Amino acid sequence: MEIKISSKHMELTPAIEDYAAKKIDKFHRFFDQIQQVEVVIDKAKNGYSLEIITNVVHHEPFVATSDHEDLYACIDQGIDRSIRQLKDHKSKLRDNKHHTSTGGKEA
Repeated sequence: MEIKISSKHMELTPAIEDYAAKKIDKFHRFFDQIQQVEVVIDKAKNGYSLEIITNVVHHEPFVATSDHEDLYACIDQGIDRSIRQLKDHKSKLRDNKHHTSTGGKEA
């Protein structure tokens, strides 16, 4: 899994970069077919905005956004939303893969 972290209108410190990378490393627990995760942190007037783009195999990229006054809370909120998207995608794949037809009859 490749991780890219970038920022707009602000300096990206090693502490912020390490914090985000440490959180993103946990993504493989929820879905193991992740190719790349790109994080874009932007400084806005009232706080920060975050965009996490997660590229997975055989699917369009998942995009999670968050806005918050505190940068670390913004990162946590975006990570939570990305994890939710990955969990939902995994459950859809598993449900479709193991779905058995009843042949039009109710069980």
